[in-house]
Formats: sequence, structure tokens, C-alpha cells
Amino acid sequence: MARVLIVEDEEALTLLLRYNLESEGHEVDACARGDDADLRLKEAVPDLLLLDWMLPGLSGIELCRRLRTRPETERLPIIMLTARGEEAERIRGLATGADDYVVKPFSVPELMARIRAMLRRAKPELVSSRLAAGDIELDKETRRVRRGDREIHLGPTEFRLLEFLMTTPGRVFTREQLLDGVWGRDVYVDERTVDVHVGRLRKAINRGRERDPIRTVRGAGYAFDERFAAAA
Repeated sequence: MARVLIVEDEEALTLLLRYNLESEGHEVDACARGDDADLRLKEAVPDLLLLDWMLPGLSGIELCRRLRTRPETERLPIIMLTARGEEAERIRGLATGADDYVVKPFSVPELMARIRAMLRRAKPELVSSRLAAGDIELDKETRRVRRGDREIHLGPTEFRLLEFLMTTPGRVFTREQLLDGVWGRDVYVDERTVDVHVGRLRKAINRGRERDPIRTVRGAGYAFDERFAAAA
């Protein structure tokens, strides 16, 4: 689990980022002003900073510059979030000290992948490439899934869906939440698409009398069964 600070003045975006980060088990804090973030970072340093370029009080670019001058934050992983997409602006952000640069609107799954990659480099002990529950093992790096002694072959969407559900066993996700977390906000597909891919996932991972780890919650959505996850 990593401690992530979000500095973003768009409340809806902050909520979306918080939801996805907490879904992966991270501890999340947030503030909407650059000067407030500056004070907070003097009190405690997170494992990763998501920093908007344009902020009230103190700009993200100036805050990034200040952080790189302090010994306690000079190596803090920083991902800049901005609507500025021009090459010169990207170079300026990276030259100021940002480690990565994401232009709005962005794909949430892509951003989460960038966060995992950055944490893997900076704090490898915080990011595991392997998920295991019951007799199912999922390896994020090799993109392989095993159940007991057999390998399960999944399409890319089914793999992402299983990974998303396995990250937080027991948590019920609505179809809309699964669309946002697995497909991304910028992909416009019908919610029934979720049912189709859950069906394909179930067909791939379940054989014979094997217990189904995917729980359907009527009127709500789907969850990875926490009782299955706790099974030996």
C-alpha cells in the first residue's frame, strides 16, 4: 500500500482518482490548493504525488520546483496532471522536476498503470506484481493467470476485469464503476458489455464443479467473493 497525495482543484476528478487509488489498496489524501499542499508536504511526505499544473494559491509547476530543492522531497515521485499538451509545456514540466506528465482528459487505466510503474521503480516494496486468491494466481507483469495446475487464457479485457475485481475482494462494483475502472471514462460502451465480459471471464476460469469466485449482487453489480479469496 502506498500513500498518495492528490493536489487537484477539480473535485470530480479528485473523487475519481481517489476511488481508483483506494480500489487498489492505496491510502489517499487530497487538497485543492498549491499553498495548502506545500504546507502539508512539509509535515509528511507521501510515496507519490499527483499534481495539477494550474492551482489556486501556488501553481503546480512552482510547487514542483520547490519540492526538488528540499532534501526530504527531492526524490518524491511526481506525476503532473494538466490540460497543457504542447511539447514545450511538457518539456518545461519535466525540466522543473516532474517524473511523468499526463495530459487531460486521460485514460484512468493508463494513469493507474503509470502510477504502478512509477511506484515499482521508486518503491518496489509497495507494489506487488502478483495477486492470489484461493487457487487463482494473477501475474500483472507476465499477464498470466493460473488456477491450480492449469493456465487460464484470458483476453485483455477479461484479464483487466479479473485484476480489477481481485484487487479488492468483497467490494461490490456497479457496472458503471467497472466500465470506468476497466474500460476507462473515455470509452463509450453499453453497461450490458460488462455482463458479456463477466460471462466470458466465468467461462474461462471455471471448469466442472469448481467454485465460481465472481459473485453477482442482484441490483448492484459484481464482486470477487471474499470467502473464495480467504480459502486455502
